Amino acid sequence: MTDEELKEAKRRRRLLAASVRRAFAGSITYFNGSVAHGDANTPLTDVDLGVVLTAKDAEPYGPGKKSALPLMEIARDAIHEDLDAEFQNLIVEVVGRRRAVLVRFGDSVTKGQADFTADVMTALPHPSGRGLYIPNTKIADQWDRADPITHTQMVLQAITDTKVVFARTVRLLKHWNGTHSKPMCSWNIKALSLGCLNEPMPLINALQVFFTYAADEIDKGPTPDPADVAGPIPLNMTRREVHKRLCTARDYVDLAIEHEAAGRLLSAQHALHQVLPELIPDADATHEESARLTSTVRSGGTAATGLGLAVGPVTPTRAWGI
Repeated sequence: MTDEELKEAKRRRRLLAASVRRAFAGSITYFNGSVAHGDANTPLTDVDLGVVLTAKDAEPYGPGKKSALPLMEIARDAIHEDLDAEFQNLIVEVVGRRRAVLVRFGDSVTKGQADFTADVMTALPHPSGRGLYIPNTKIADQWDRADPITHTQMVLQAITDTKVVFARTVRLLKHWNGTHSKPMCSWNIKALSLGCLNEPMPLINALQVFFTYAADEIDKGPTPDPADVAGPIPLNMTRREVHKRLCTARDYVDLAIEHEAAGRLLSAQHALHQVLPELIPDADATHEESARLTSTVRSGGTAATGLGLAVGPVTPTRAWGI
């Protein structure tokens, strides 16, 4: 993504935040999701944010009380009032939305995309002071406990501790996830990454660490909430199938590292293609690819995809727009 696209996405997010703060006097807003976490991939299609009501305004709502629907409708009306003039095709959806108000801008941020959207959560402070109650409109008067604010703080700290390697690795893992039938949600990937990526390292090693750790953890059971507030994170497939896919990816990354250490650069590229087919071209023994990969590894730099094979210090680049 370009700096201009990211800037525009954040501007629209600020507009929404100002609108819901106006609608709920004294409330605070927070940002979460891939843009807030620094791991958004191209194309840039959405942002996530939430508004937390004051304890007084939240009192009629919550488990066993009112549902979130009236709050979502208030947010919808405020967004229309503030943004309709600028975004003439704006659509704000409440009906059928489980967690958040869906905003369709009718105007993409990334050229060639059909639209740009935002999820706007209307949340309540939890009485314990830890985490929030977030809507679950699929069940009458149901609210679920979560802590998206702490989640974002944890992710940003990990990015700092790893000198941006955490965010770059998550981006790669999201590509892996998307090209392998999405066995897990993005938050599950990040939650597992928080448990194993805590220092700078080359991206190939970060992938190796993740897949090894994630396979072991999924084999034990569902991923717990890193903030220790919500329940386990659900998978999109059976745990057995997710474990199998993680093990397969781990084995291919191990093989790529083994080939690279032995100087078999095209074999290393072929192994990585099995994990990241969208980003790593398959090795077809062409002189052009061989020369590119050889130059990359010898220089200790990063490939055009942003994935460095050489073992050594990781130098932040602009390749990932971070």
